Amino acid sequence: MEIIPVLDLKGGAVVHAKHGQRESYQPIVSRLCATSIPDELLAGLLRLHSFQTIYIADLDAIEQKGEHSRLIAELARSHPAMAFWVDSGTSGYTDCKNIQHVLGSESIDRNGSLQAIDRAKILSLDFRDSDFLGPRGLLEQPSLWPDRVILMTLARVGSGAGPDLERLAMIRQRAGARHLYAAGGVRGPHDLQVLRDAGMAGVLVASALHDGRLTSTDLSEFS
Repeated sequence: MEIIPVLDLKGGAVVHAKHGQRESYQPIVSRLCATSIPDELLAGLLRLHSFQTIYIADLDAIEQKGEHSRLIAELARSHPAMAFWVDSGTSGYTDCKNIQHVLGSESIDRNGSLQAIDRAKILSLDFRDSDFLGPRGLLEQPSLWPDRVILMTLARVGSGAGPDLERLAMIRQRAGARHLYAAGGVRGPHDLQVLRDAGMAGVLVASALHDGRLTSTDLSEFS
């Protein structure tokens, strides 16, 4: 099971995502780095573990209030052997071979069209509490999904509430042989074990890395 760190970008800084309430996100405080500067945070993560994939949410682009395309491209070029999964709303970053566009269902809902799925390498099914953020037809037609699917439970992001296991089981049944990735709520190694047992291909993690609940030893055991 792959452990994928998350960098949430807002206003040029890495911010602490919590409960999906983006308007209240503040620059992150991490044990891995003394600042919230993206390249320094990434260096801190790589000192902790040799991650192969980094997930970046360009929150300004998702909210259509700006973007971080140049910054993200610089990170990708500086680490050509790593894969960067980037959710930037419906805009993609195509100038770096190691950047892969993540399409969030909340962005599809905003445009009212499913056509963007055809270009997506990775689909994020976004939920806020019990509400699916996206066109209902997408959730009910797994034949539209690409091979890699993220279940993003925004209310659990940064909450310490644990993964959304019931919804993951539901999506797992619909996903068939697709690779499913869990996002939101991971508290520590026990949750990683539960997710691996549930058949997850990977898990997106942020808070538990930055506050030390997941150690280098833990990460080596699950990667």
